[in-house]
Amino acid sequence: MAKLESILCFIDESFGGFLIPDYPNALNGLQVEGREEVKHLGAAVDASEETIEEAVNRGVDLLLVHHGLFWGGLGPITGARFRKLSALIRGGVSLYSLHLPLDAHEELGNNVLLMRRIGMIPEGRFGSFKDVPVGWWGHVSMHRRELSEKLKEAVGGDVRMIPGGPEEVRRVGILTGGGASALSEAAAAGLDTLITGEAPHHAYHEAMEMGLNLLLGGHYATETFGVKALAQRVAENFDLSWEFFHFPTGL
Repeated sequence: MAKLESILCFIDESFGGFLIPDYPNALNGLQVEGREEVKHLGAAVDASEETIEEAVNRGVDLLLVHHGLFWGGLGPITGARFRKLSALIRGGVSLYSLHLPLDAHEELGNNVLLMRRIGMIPEGRFGSFKDVPVGWWGHVSMHRRELSEKLKEAVGGDVRMIPGGPEEVRRVGILTGGGASALSEAAAAGLDTLITGEAPHHAYHEAMEMGLNLLLGGHYATETFGVKALAQRVAENFDLSWEFFHFPTGL
């Protein structure tokens, strides 16, 4: 058992006080305050209604998520938002969200962990948000089909490849989630391949015209790594139990 306040301080110190900028509605940090004592942790990609219901039913004291409650911005506490908040409050469950700081982290981040999972070594940064790099790149030497298979194994699902770059890949960048917006920066950095989760329609033509391979492993699937690593780190440090709630969106 550990004090919630002690865990919050530990996470804050681990992420340098959230020096990574983020979208206004990310609201990184504690979003809902629950019990003062924590025995069991939960981790999930999304603070969805089904995730919160499962966390309450499983006796979670602190739920760590990548996507928090307030992406829609300021609005009435009605409908699904009311149901989620009321379930957390009734269950005494604290909700803690980390978005871009968890993507960017050099040890616990989605990008670096996915990179290591497919056998790459992080070498440099790219993919900036407000002039702060979030993504990582590294060298490989393999056919793009092999890289696609490694990504498929890492995310546990299908991978879509837009073959705009060379068949033999050398410099690969990873920016999980919706990172296709970094195509131009990837090209400027001399990368030949960008791995991300999902992309809008126009990214197909951009990748083909810029000479980049674009591998799409799914927004959800590429962002399961960070919350698991964070929950494990907190659990080990405070001698707590933890579990991951897997509710894939297929997107």
